Formats: sequence, structure tokens, C-alpha cells
Amino acid sequence: MALQHGNPADLLPVGWKSQITAWYAEDTPSFDYGGFVVGDSERTATLYGKSNGILAGVPFFDEIFAQAGCSVSWHIKEGSVIDPGASGKFTVATVTGPVRKLLLGERVALNTLARCSGVATKSRAMEELVRQAGYTGILAGTRKTTPGFRLVEKYGMIVGGVDGHRHDLSSMTMLKDNHIWARGSITEAVKAAKAVGGFALKVEVEVDSEAGADEAIGSGADIIMLDNFSGEELKVTAKSLKQKWAGKKDFLLECSGGLTSENVASYISNDIDIISTSSIHQGVPHVDFSLKIDH
Repeated sequence: MALQHGNPADLLPVGWKSQITAWYAEDTPSFDYGGFVVGDSERTATLYGKSNGILAGVPFFDEIFAQAGCSVSWHIKEGSVIDPGASGKFTVATVTGPVRKLLLGERVALNTLARCSGVATKSRAMEELVRQAGYTGILAGTRKTTPGFRLVEKYGMIVGGVDGHRHDLSSMTMLKDNHIWARGSITEAVKAAKAVGGFALKVEVEVDSEAGADEAIGSGADIIMLDNFSGEELKVTAKSLKQKWAGKKDFLLECSGGLTSENVASYISNDIDIISTSSIHQGVPHVDFSLKIDH
């Protein structure tokens, strides 16, 4: 888990804060009429967690309020469990600043934290599920993220303890069915990808049969995605490929396609190196937070 090795906030690129400026521009494109009502006296507000989950998105929350001239003091660490218990609310942080600025940042900050924490919570739960089932490989998300919000969602996966998978089209060459059909064959597609990506960029090929996997491995693909195989078919195919190519070619096997917390146990096989699923970040419940002015 990344949290055991450092602070995930140190992953963020130089220009990430401009995204938050854009969120503010969307939410307050002109006058802040509610801010006029409350004024700019110095106040504090308490952030409460109101549903069970994993806290994720701390640097985004911090920067949202920093851009509004406020400061945040956290009472728990990122990656910690939020459990409201019988009281129905769990004290997570205190925000200090001009009252109109507290309210200006409130909804942007809560939306971001709720989404990021929701992804982390689902990721952590799925990670625990596959480990309990005896899986020793890599659990990963996918690139099926919300446009403009990928950084937040990938961050949530990392805090939740799973692999974020490739972050964009430049991170790894993934040749899917459309690439293969357009190029003419797996072999030709892999050759073309290797020619431009060079030694530093891995090539992954999506296949729907063992024959396709054999062609991809023989062509030099680094990762083979067994896509939309049934649970038993997946296990048989993965075992066959690992035995057939042992000592001849080095490659990783990934499975994907329709995997959820309800069915993932049927896909568990340690001949599979990577299980990837969008169910840990698409359509996941948000963690419920509220921000209340202290009075």
C-alpha cells in the first residue's frame, strides 16, 4: 500500500492546483451573494464524516480552502477509517477563515472529498475481499474515469490501497480490439507499438481467446489482458499460458471485464498477475461529509 511508503500528496504534478481554480470559476462565475450576507469575520467550521468510509482527498480539500484564504487542521490522517457510530457524526477536521470564504469553499471541498473518499473506500473493500479469497497478485482500477476529475479518482484508488493502472494514453500502449482490427493483426499492431514506444514503454494487448494470447506473447507484448472470460475459462486459460510459455517469454496476465465485488471471487487465480476493475471507481457511493460553522 502506497501509504506505507510515503505521502500520496507528493505524487501530484506541478499544475494540479489550476484545476481547483477552475472549479471555483465554475461554482462562482460572478458575485457571491450569500457571502455578502454573512460577511468576512473570522470563524471556525467543523468537518464531520457522516457515513463509514476511508478518508481520501486531503490535499485537494486543503488547496480549495487555501485558495479562499482559509486553513485546515486535520484530526485524523489520510487513509484512516471514518466511523460515525451511534452519534451519526465523526469529527474529521477544523477549517478556519473569513466566514464568507468558508462558505465559498464548502461545496467544492465537500464534493471533492466525498468522491475521492468514496473511491478509496470501495478500493479498500475490494482489496480486502480479494486477499481474503487468497489472491496474491495486483488489484487495479482502470482508465474509465470522469473527464476532468481523473487525478482525484486515481488518487482515491492509491489511498485505498490498489494500483491506479495506466493514468493516460501516454503511460502505456494498450492495444484493444479496435486497434487490432484497424491494423490487421495482433502481430502487426505490437510491432508498430514497439517501434514508436521503444524499450521504456510497455505494450499490453487485449485478447478474447487463448490463440490471441499466444500470438500476443509471441509478438513480444509485455502484458496480456484476458478480456471478458468466464471465471472457469479464465483459470484454465491462464494456467495453460503460464505452463506453455514458461522459460520462453516473460509476460504478465491481466483479467478484466465485468468484475464486481459480487463475482470477483470466482475469478481468483494466482496464475493471473493483475485483476483490473472499474467497479472500484465507477458509480461508487460517496462518503457523506458536512461542514458546520461553529456557534
